[in-house]
Amino acid sequence: MSAAVADTQTIFEKGRPGRRAFTAPDLDVPHVDGLLPEAMRRTQEPALPEVSEPELVRHYVNLSKRNFDLDSGFYPLGSCTMKHNPRLHERVAALPGHARLHPFQDPSGAQGALELMWNLERALAEISGLSHVSLQPSAGSHGELAGVLLARAYHEDRGEQRIEVLTPDTAHGTNPATVTMAGLKVVKVATDQDGGVDLDDLRAKAGPQTACIMLTNPNTLGVFDANIQEIAAIVHGVGGVLYYDGANLNAVMGITRPGDMGFDIVHFNLHKTFTQPHGGGGPGSGPIAVSDRVEPYLMVPRIERVDSGNGAEPRFELESDHPKSIGRLRGFHGNYGTFVRSYAYIRSLGAEGLKDASVTAVLNANYLLARLEQAGVAQYLPLAFGTLCMHEFVLSGGPMKRELGIRTLDLAKRLLDHGFHPPTVYFPLLVDEALLVEPTETETKETLDGFADAIAEILREAAEDPEIARTAPHTTPVRRLDEAAAAKRPRIRESLSAETA
Repeated sequence: MSAAVADTQTIFEKGRPGRRAFTAPDLDVPHVDGLLPEAMRRTQEPALPEVSEPELVRHYVNLSKRNFDLDSGFYPLGSCTMKHNPRLHERVAALPGHARLHPFQDPSGAQGALELMWNLERALAEISGLSHVSLQPSAGSHGELAGVLLARAYHEDRGEQRIEVLTPDTAHGTNPATVTMAGLKVVKVATDQDGGVDLDDLRAKAGPQTACIMLTNPNTLGVFDANIQEIAAIVHGVGGVLYYDGANLNAVMGITRPGDMGFDIVHFNLHKTFTQPHGGGGPGSGPIAVSDRVEPYLMVPRIERVDSGNGAEPRFELESDHPKSIGRLRGFHGNYGTFVRSYAYIRSLGAEGLKDASVTAVLNANYLLARLEQAGVAQYLPLAFGTLCMHEFVLSGGPMKRELGIRTLDLAKRLLDHGFHPPTVYFPLLVDEALLVEPTETETKETLDGFADAIAEILREAAEDPEIARTAPHTTPVRRLDEAAAAKRPRIRESLSAETA
């Protein structure tokens, strides 16, 4: 069999009856009947692939080589902060005391873990400028849900049934979904010509039904809203609270704090800002920090540090005596491995290091923006708003589509042939043919130069033959899918099902 043919086979097709990766020894414990109810027992052996160990290893190693990942190339996925995850943090998280801690362990036997979590809460409180933290939410979207539920509980405790949540038209797609899931109503707020919140539109829509406003600052356009204090005054003036989506916190750590801007609720993305691997690389984590007036509603159980009073070390307990709390949002207390990695990151860098990370992220983004302009890209991919950016920026591919005949999607696909993962495309929605780029602080000048040169080369190529980009990628294991056929296929199946019925 040729290597090319073998490369297209599934692991089941590669197997042969009786072939094994290893042979398990006979059990040396007595057989016991009745451990499982009869209805739950298998009636036949599981259909597992029958392969040798080398076949098994080669199959999955070869599959892994087809993936594009942060360890193999530049990953400028805008608004996702796909930065390098230090291997030191992986080693710390893999220590037996962390990796093998059972979730049902009694708090008295998990004091080290609770102390780490308590210290992480204190660090996040300082970074956000808000005093009270819960590590419980499992991801950024889960943190959003916690934030909106906290805002709702805050108003209900005052006898108010506020149902409106103000969200800018640059908001993350999860924001409207979160609001709906919480049983509230989305009210969109327009963007002004500078890329910030339109204050006149905000004043017109803020009112007695306003529960909160959901903002990220800097926003998804890569613009820091200089009117943030006025925005806070408008929302607070009608009795609402301010919720901060922490997706873009990587731009401002150690420079400014959401609590100082007037926010009442903040969610963090430990899997973005604090180097916990995410995407296909691991679970997320979306802790919540809140102000004093929202604290009574924070989730339980909470980690409490109890002084011994007799000179002994303090102990840590899980405490649930908070009658106004919205309760528990998940089983156990969060994704502990993410806490270890993030705490290691914060302690490794310290306050000045976190600030330096943000400063470098902003520097890299502005350098790349300038480098693209220097390469002549701005003629076809102009900056959507402003002249500078924070940690990310949005280009508009409208001129490229009109003058060169290629779409943002075509450019993104062609970048794969140059060895770069594409940036985020077609988001935010208010930008025509949007390309959202976030280089992060962990990339070198040479990498950014190579990325800018690749985009310039694709545009030069498109001026001569746009079909190359339109049919890209050409070098990846899977070529471009037929999107029209894929969209039609479910309807074809539905039609056949109806005819069969």
